[in-house]
Amino acid sequence: MDGTAKIIAGRSFMSTHALGVACGLAAGVWLGAAEAPTKLVNSGLSPYAISLCMVAGVFTARWTVPTLLKGTRYVFADLRENKHLLPNAILAGMLWAVANTLTVFAIRDVGLTIAFPLWNTNSLVGIFWGWLLFGELKGASGKNVAKVMLGALAIIVAAVMLGFSTIHGEGPHAGRAVSGVLAAAGASLLWGTMYIPYRKAYISGMNPLSFVTIFTIGELGTVFALLLSLDGGTKAAIFHSPETKHLLFWLFLGGFAWVIGDLFQQYTTKYLGIGRGVPLSNTNQMWGLAWGVLVFGELAHADITHKLLVVGGSLVMILGALAVSTAVATEREHASTNETLLRECDRYQLDYQRVSRAYRGAESGDRNEHRAWWDYAILATALGVFVYLGLNAKVPPLAMNIAWVWVLAGVAVATAGVCGWGLWKTTKFS
Repeated sequence: MDGTAKIIAGRSFMSTHALGVACGLAAGVWLGAAEAPTKLVNSGLSPYAISLCMVAGVFTARWTVPTLLKGTRYVFADLRENKHLLPNAILAGMLWAVANTLTVFAIRDVGLTIAFPLWNTNSLVGIFWGWLLFGELKGASGKNVAKVMLGALAIIVAAVMLGFSTIHGEGPHAGRAVSGVLAAAGASLLWGTMYIPYRKAYISGMNPLSFVTIFTIGELGTVFALLLSLDGGTKAAIFHSPETKHLLFWLFLGGFAWVIGDLFQQYTTKYLGIGRGVPLSNTNQMWGLAWGVLVFGELAHADITHKLLVVGGSLVMILGALAVSTAVATEREHASTNETLLRECDRYQLDYQRVSRAYRGAESGDRNEHRAWWDYAILATALGVFVYLGLNAKVPPLAMNIAWVWVLAGVAVATAGVCGWGLWKTTKFS
């Protein structure tokens, strides 16, 4: 790489840092919002069934959003160009599905208060894998290393504070505490490890929109297999309960919100790396708590101690996110990343110039992005599914503050609009 190329690459990396930070924070907003629809469901369905319904909504959205933004011709051209990465995408989906199932058991056995902070330690797992496998933070200044590490730890501490703010009543059964902690720890390990296929795909030049299209195959297949093998097979209540159709809309809606958040999470992983991206997206707990407190009144009868934990935890999380977001990579760290790109290109005989451009969000633009007739059919089908489920939906009689629903939904939409516009203007969703 000559001097001029280094300067251009450095400018490109610098220009995408702020975009990666914005996407990480937007991911937190949408991943937190994805928890809200599950509050509306108290159906008696098993955790496997609820997870399957949400992932079905995820599947619908994962094929719809890339089609809307780029078109299937572009997506499949990218997949053909990076076919060696298809197993990685499927594996990432499988890891997510197993981790998500473990969280269900963790919540059951030790409660969300303890489980959420435990699996949010995936920030530290992600930092380790990013350093070991992809050269992240290698060559970074001591100041940047401190910002990332202390910022990630601050977000975990904030998660603990926010978690304890929700404690009301008695704790879990002692007999299940160990299994619950192990389940949460297992989810943390798998969710932190899940970012390895993410990062590998993006340093090989794959588009996040293409990656998530294949990701969902492993995701849906694994969740479906878990339900068939561990929840009664074809006799499971999800296939026979007449009440299921009234709940599907809310679960699909939660899955759709999760997909929007995960897409932003994919872009922040691409442009910031695992070590910086994961802690930023883990701010989702603060937004999930905002929905619980402001919309559902979860702390309406809390004492001053719990309310102070909410305020203090939120401030600590903001400071942690600020520390991570200001750790702008130096030229030496970019050189380490470039070595990783060269290694991947040599391993799979890839065109270095093409991969480098795609990694920086500067694709050559020679792929066909014109919509085919089937693209419109896919979009119409997805819209029809949501309309049908919405017409058959019933809202459970839960007390909600509708004003705050509109405020938080407005924040989420505005965040998606701003970050989506930034992605389009800067990278054309590359």
